[in-house]
Amino acid sequence: MHMYIKALTKIASRYAPSRMLSFELVHVFKVFQLLDKNEHVSRTLLCQELALGEGSIKTLIKHLKIQNLVKSTNAGTTLTQKGKTLSSELSQSIPSESNIPKCSIALGKFNYAVLLKRVSFAIRSGIEQRDAAIKIGALGATTLLYKDNKFVMPGAYNDKDFLQRETYIANLLIDKLNPEENDVVIIGSDNKNLRIAEFAAKNAALVTITNHENHN
Repeated sequence: MHMYIKALTKIASRYAPSRMLSFELVHVFKVFQLLDKNEHVSRTLLCQELALGEGSIKTLIKHLKIQNLVKSTNAGTTLTQKGKTLSSELSQSIPSESNIPKCSIALGKFNYAVLLKRVSFAIRSGIEQRDAAIKIGALGATTLLYKDNKFVMPGAYNDKDFLQRETYIANLLIDKLNPEENDVVIIGSDNKNLRIAEFAAKNAALVTITNHENHN
């Protein structure tokens, strides 16, 4: 199992006899993204960006510190060297993302796409990804595989170009995400706000990686 999957799983797990956690793998991933973008982040910013309360953020940071992934300074929370290494691995597995407009494959008012590198073989029907998105509170998720320079649906026998009639969306995904052979695109959709759609796509991506690693 990859180091970052082990670390993420530990961070998002309870330390007995603690209470049930109110954050998921996706919230941990978002913390790393924020720390990559900003050298230091405050708890106030984390509350805003993760849509979690102060108590949840305090617990999340505590779990990150237990794994020696972050440290606190006068300026805020920052990554340790171990945290920077793990964050780099995460960004290589899920390297690009973008919001996209409503279309035939993304039926929510708000839609967000992420690229998952070289794991098309781990995708079955796309139901697993949809369920991971719904768990976050989203409308759902659409999963696409990139094969032979086109987007296809999981489980399709003829590898038909699923976006043949959505050339604008296909070109947008290629331009924003830069997919390569056997990459996966997951689109989270929601009718409430873009953050939920974003977290839905990222949670589905992380669940895909985690479940694949667990079955290795």
